[in-house]
Amino acid sequence: MSPDAVLTQNPLLNLGFKIPFDRIRPEHAEGAVDTLLAATQEKLERLAAAPEREFAGFMDDLDTLTDQLDTVNTIVSHLDGVVTSDGWKAARKAIIPKVSEFRTMLSLHPGLWAALKAYAATPGAAALDPVQARHLKLTIDDFRRGGADLPQAGRDRLTALNTRLAGITNDFGKNVLDSTAAYALYVPTERLAGVPARVQDATRRDAQEHGQEGHRLTLHAPVYGPVLTYADDRDLRRELWEAQQQVGRQEGRDNRPLLREILALRREKAQLLGFRDFADYVLEDRMAGGGAAALKFERDLEDRTRAAFEQENAELAAYHRAQAGADAPELAAWDVAYWAEKQRQAKYDFDEEQLRPYFPMDGVLSGLFEITRRVFGVSVTEAQAPGWHPDVRYYDIHDEAGVHIASFYTDWFPRDTKRGGAWMNAFFTGGPRENGVEPHLGLMCGNMTPPSGDTPALLSISEVETVFHEFGHLLHHALSRVPVRSLAGTNVAWDFVELPSQIMENWVMERGALDLFARHHQTGEALPEELYARMVAARNYRSANVSMRQYAFGLTDLTLHVEYDPASDADPVTVARDVMARFFPYALPDDYAMIASFGHLFSSPVGYGAGYYSYKWAEVLDADAFTRFAREGIFNRETGRAFVDAVLSRGNSEEPATLYREFMGRDPDPDALLRRSGILASG
Repeated sequence: MSPDAVLTQNPLLNLGFKIPFDRIRPEHAEGAVDTLLAATQEKLERLAAAPEREFAGFMDDLDTLTDQLDTVNTIVSHLDGVVTSDGWKAARKAIIPKVSEFRTMLSLHPGLWAALKAYAATPGAAALDPVQARHLKLTIDDFRRGGADLPQAGRDRLTALNTRLAGITNDFGKNVLDSTAAYALYVPTERLAGVPARVQDATRRDAQEHGQEGHRLTLHAPVYGPVLTYADDRDLRRELWEAQQQVGRQEGRDNRPLLREILALRREKAQLLGFRDFADYVLEDRMAGGGAAALKFERDLEDRTRAAFEQENAELAAYHRAQAGADAPELAAWDVAYWAEKQRQAKYDFDEEQLRPYFPMDGVLSGLFEITRRVFGVSVTEAQAPGWHPDVRYYDIHDEAGVHIASFYTDWFPRDTKRGGAWMNAFFTGGPRENGVEPHLGLMCGNMTPPSGDTPALLSISEVETVFHEFGHLLHHALSRVPVRSLAGTNVAWDFVELPSQIMENWVMERGALDLFARHHQTGEALPEELYARMVAARNYRSANVSMRQYAFGLTDLTLHVEYDPASDADPVTVARDVMARFFPYALPDDYAMIASFGHLFSSPVGYGAGYYSYKWAEVLDADAFTRFAREGIFNRETGRAFVDAVLSRGNSEEPATLYREFMGRDPDPDALLRRSGILASG
């Protein structure tokens, strides 16, 4: 068989709208990427020669230059994250340096850079519509930020930095995934006293599936969280908490030595490009504008939250002493969630576990889709497409005129071959085209409480919020009407990208919205009013602690990327520990190294590095923006249409601050979040 015949059989080179996940194998990855790199290189050279052909199709060609390569790279990265294996790890590792080197070369290509500058000076560029003009401006900005004006030695060094960063951050993420998957603790039933029966049943089945007796405990959130919150066995809580602290620091999977190098590479890259530090580099084109503004934002929130934080902790300590006795040990890290839950039950007669029977996954999704239809005018229906695992489901989205505008996959439950957390990603970016509307394709993944035996997947309230959150990201992708792909959907400033996701969480606490889906999985009974009232009353329980935990992550991130010098003798693990120590209601161990498992910051060349503050920044925006829905009606179609028209459909076609003002008629109210959290009095 000829090489060409082999390549044509590669499913990654024959992608239709429905991706053939049932046929894609690790051995397809490198060949597909090599082929697409060569093809993209040819396109690049033609694009660089655009002045010779009078720039025909220049902006469109520029926009779609790396489309196929990006899609294949996304698919390979995705599969390595959801059905990882030695084969997928090797495939991913093989393509990372090639793709990284090409991207760097692209941003430094002298011919393309010259063509861009030449095009910008033409009458055609002066006549571009506003979206295309923004695309041209941002592309030129990106080239400058990417080192296009560097001398050759600087370009060579930047290529080396980017390639090493891509490889070492991939290693960081793999170490976290492998460390988490490698851990299992088998315990007898008596050690799980206090833990909800559904968790006991699930862990018992898990042990049986692994040929063991008792219960199999893992570090996956649906197991780890309930054990830390409910297990009466303090030693068990401590053992699991300490096991979690070992993620990213075990022999052979130790991320601690990688941290200094990642930070040093990022700083060198930023300074090579003319920035003081990595934060100033990555935040230049975001709403914050630079590291100093992001630090001020986080520190202002810390100052305004600290009094409530200290009061909450004093109340919990007093409650603990009253229940456990004056001689009881001080609250440790593995005690706080347990005693906080006891205090909440005593204070509000509310246990979140009481809510789970009303939140079966299928019901939550049905309600979410109905809310979306009422507010945003789009319908979601389940459809069929090949998946990468039996848990995968597939859906179509149609607009009010019945036009197919998007489809998406879901993969909601944890497994040892899947990375932790929850995320949305885009496979294809569609939108308006000359011949109509090209649909978008995306996905949502999570690690929610799985079904167990005959019991369906029953979600916690926080898991319900996570489903709504990720669907907000999905809508941002699916409802995009921007004709320029690189400005469409979620391709926005990272401190704006969480607004569409976080605003969706607000509906979870609204009675009218809950009435659409919160029904007991056995009886069909609606969520009782008295239980709803207790849930609302307890909503802001220890909200200052929740906030301070997020500030800890944001300020640790910024401290490492702004104030820490990787060339100094200081250990970044110790620096991170000392920052975080201010934000937790218990003493941190001297060797505390959560930073070694912080994949958001260190498992990709940029990721949320110097940008973790974005969650809180966007929370301010969402708390404020939802006040319009609260005022005009949570199902008000006109308000929903205004949000689609100003935010969800517009991508990065305009400055985010301008889009926000278009929806709200003013700048954001910085106090909105603190009021919603109960930290600042309303009025």
